[in-house]
Amino acid sequence: MREFTIGKNDAGQRLDRFVSKSLPLLPTALLQKYIRLKRVKVNGKGSKRDARLECGDILQLYINDEFFDKPSEENLFLTVFQPKLTIVYEDESLLLVDKRPGLVVHADETEKVNTLINHIQAYLYQKKEWNPKWENAFAPALCNRIDRNTGGIVIAAKNAEALRVMNEKIRNHEVEKSYLCITVGQPSPPAGKIEGFLLKDEIKKEVTFHRRPVPGGKTAVTLYQTLESRGPFSLVECRLRTGRTHQIRVSMAAMGWPLLGDGKYGNGAINRQYHETRQALYSYKLTFTFPTDAGVLNALRGRTFTVAEVPFLETYFPHT
Repeated sequence: MREFTIGKNDAGQRLDRFVSKSLPLLPTALLQKYIRLKRVKVNGKGSKRDARLECGDILQLYINDEFFDKPSEENLFLTVFQPKLTIVYEDESLLLVDKRPGLVVHADETEKVNTLINHIQAYLYQKKEWNPKWENAFAPALCNRIDRNTGGIVIAAKNAEALRVMNEKIRNHEVEKSYLCITVGQPSPPAGKIEGFLLKDEIKKEVTFHRRPVPGGKTAVTLYQTLESRGPFSLVECRLRTGRTHQIRVSMAAMGWPLLGDGKYGNGAINRQYHETRQALYSYKLTFTFPTDAGVLNALRGRTFTVAEVPFLETYFPHT
């Protein structure tokens, strides 16, 4: 419990607005709930949210200590009142979450609060599986990333051991990631391997494809297979042998088959014609091959997980 004495500069404010300004980490919906439950008291009694505070009032807040901290990137998950997650799989060590297109995985210059990691941490906090006050350093963390406008499965570790093991398995190529995408044009040959070198421009946030090694370039290997073609589009499955920034988008565009809706590497005229503003790319399947011991993650060994729905399939390749 924390206690405040209302001074003359705070007198006259509504109860809910004063508490909201004093505790910026406390979600508005949770604050209103606490007022209804009388966990916010004025002079020892419950009060209405629109009650006006008077000089000398004693405000008692029966609210978790975490909400009294100053906002930082590490505790912004507290502001997420109702986490929105599509969970593909969960156990005591791991979460597989189907990230929706448009959601960033980590905070960036455009979004600080509504991020996938904040929703995951809020979910685990509210389940009482994790609390930053219990830990010296660890916080639930993502093992892989997906672009803002790409959807699909993201792996989140609930504890440090799971994070260590999964990162090692990904480095050793013991996790197979499969994507579905829609290309403008038909890949030729219909199946094959794209090998090259990707060079990232950190200022422009763009990647270029090179067939030969270039200074700063990283090897990129993508396997692809055309599943179906209809009109100007093809449905293609891609599997990554390396995990580079924008790898599928850049590699397919370099071959002459850009992804539908890709505003950075794609065909602008086609995108506008079909009113697509996000690349038709989805990380729809994960397979954990794990030929060696996986410790706390052994339950995943040999298993494959697939998302329930790929949004653009119904529009362009229904009944596929």
